[in-house]
Amino acid sequence: MKTKKVILAGLFACIGIGAIAQDTPTEEPKGKAIVQVFGNIHTDFGAGGNDFGFELERSYLGYEYNFGKGLSVKAVMDIGKSSDISDYQRIAYIKNAMVSWKKGGLTLNGGLISTTQFNFQEKFWGYRYIMKSFQDEYKFGSSADLGISVAYKFADWVSADAIIVNGEGYKKIQNNNGFNYGLGVTLTPFDGFQISLYGGVNESGIEGEKEIVNFAAFAGYKHKKFSIGAEYNQMWNASYTDGAGQSGYSIYASAHLSKVVDLYARYDDLYSKDNWNISKDESAAIVGAQIKLGKYVKIAPNVRMTVPKADGSDNVYSAYINCYFGF
Repeated sequence: MKTKKVILAGLFACIGIGAIAQDTPTEEPKGKAIVQVFGNIHTDFGAGGNDFGFELERSYLGYEYNFGKGLSVKAVMDIGKSSDISDYQRIAYIKNAMVSWKKGGLTLNGGLISTTQFNFQEKFWGYRYIMKSFQDEYKFGSSADLGISVAYKFADWVSADAIIVNGEGYKKIQNNNGFNYGLGVTLTPFDGFQISLYGGVNESGIEGEKEIVNFAAFAGYKHKKFSIGAEYNQMWNASYTDGAGQSGYSIYASAHLSKVVDLYARYDDLYSKDNWNISKDESAAIVGAQIKLGKYVKIAPNVRMTVPKADGSDNVYSAYINCYFGF
């Protein structure tokens, strides 16, 4: 079984490489630097809060080079926090090291690539530097992994994608035999309105552990003056544990008051089957504004409320000023 999977993945990669080789670039090459820095100043208030200070959350540093004829490469370093060491330290990871090729409606990616599990929702939400999208925030999957993906736009109203990756994210070395498979489809019934569906299976590769199954459904409408979206997410066998189900939904909206000022709001609700993960189950809300200070800088004052579902836990209220610098 493992041999067949390896052959399948290799065949997928060879098809992409062969297609690239047939299209020799003739356009003038060009590249650009990638610099993104996320930071904030925050304070908690109320009975459940005890955190305040300045924080440098994450930095992305990299370079993207377009050879022409749809062929490009990208390498990005992610400098951020690690759950394994003190919050006072930072650790660097390679987030992307990938080759992409686009021709017509076809896109092929290979290497350490961005995953497709919640990429669409993250772009629609649009405020990643303020708060991660639902699946990323609550660890339903990784935003990047080592493998290959293909996407095809069949028509203006329908596109689909498929991905095969290691399944352990970009922060861990592959040490299991399983793969993570995903399929997605995006529909645009009419201008501005989009529906996205995704299903994935993440194999453990270890005897006795169950495969993780993910399902996500999203619908949203984006207008030049406002946007509104909602997603539902379900995960079975979290951490490869039989019966450990998690699910939840996220609703978010934004209003564009001017070229400089946006308003945004979001509500999340996370819960686990039979309360097995009750200590981390919660509802959370955020509301705030974004102000663009020129082309490369944004600041976003906001207030947040987190309501833990465990008995005896206090609600947490916070005030943030998030900051973004990037090009």
